[in-house]
Amino acid sequence: MTVQKFTGPLDWDDLRVFLELARAGSLSAAARSLRLSHATVGRRLAALEATLGRSLMERRPDGYVLTAEGESVRALAEAMDERAQAIRRREGDAAGLSGTVRLTMTQALADVFLIPRLGSLRAANPALNLEIIVDNRTLSLARREADLAIRLARPQRGDLVGRRLATLGYGLYAAPGAPDTLIAYDESMAELPEALWLDRHGGGRRVAFRSNSVQGQLAAAVAGFGIAFLPCMLADGVPGLERRPQSGPPPGPPLTREAWLLVHRDRREVPRVRAVIEHLVTVFTAEKERLAGRTGRQPEPPGGP
Repeated sequence: MTVQKFTGPLDWDDLRVFLELARAGSLSAAARSLRLSHATVGRRLAALEATLGRSLMERRPDGYVLTAEGESVRALAEAMDERAQAIRRREGDAAGLSGTVRLTMTQALADVFLIPRLGSLRAANPALNLEIIVDNRTLSLARREADLAIRLARPQRGDLVGRRLATLGYGLYAAPGAPDTLIAYDESMAELPEALWLDRHGGGRRVAFRSNSVQGQLAAAVAGFGIAFLPCMLADGVPGLERRPQSGPPPGPPLTREAWLLVHRDRREVPRVRAVIEHLVTVFTAEKERLAGRTGRQPEPPGGP
């Protein structure tokens, strides 16, 4: 394909659209992400190719594929995008402890454990706004989908800073007199360590209830469906549940997972983000025994509103 070259300045918006199209692989996906029309995305790509005088992408039946020139331009555009994001991450630093901090984590950790323990943070910083995003997906901290993330895995990316918050313990729970059947995750969550543990140590028992929600499994255990493998911080102290010894049916060594706090390197010293980090570390440290499953009691959340 021959592209006629036009003179003129390079438009960052053209590069931004090109980069999103390269990431998405299809015109429709890029248009949705950018909230633009298909025609606008196509025009932006054509304008960039005209400015550079080279073909950057080939349109195929299954989507758009980068040419060799396109791969080179994408690498440069990625670097430019990261620097642009770094500039945006520094916006509002002078605002101190005002503004918004977005934090993502799993629903059980948010609803049952953390949110009831945010009152003292709110009292100390009344101008600070919090957004809790309940999602198991790995949201991009670099692209400001979130400022902080709590994940049950150690970070792998070099531009993220991770701090281990706590060790989470798991146990077997059932209502008194419940049948010797299992409560488990559905197939969409089959690769979770909890699901793999129960599959490995379930002893071939019938699964009487499945759910992709750990809260749903907890409710099913209370309702008497059978034995559930649950985080201790969620199940300990729940009326109508008792912890079964892991040496009994189904047998198996105990499972633990690590909770990690992740932040982008450029965000960790922003005052409002730092305040939230310090509060999270304090809360998780104070509750480390409960989170590890070494106590069956459920203490009152510290620091009321």
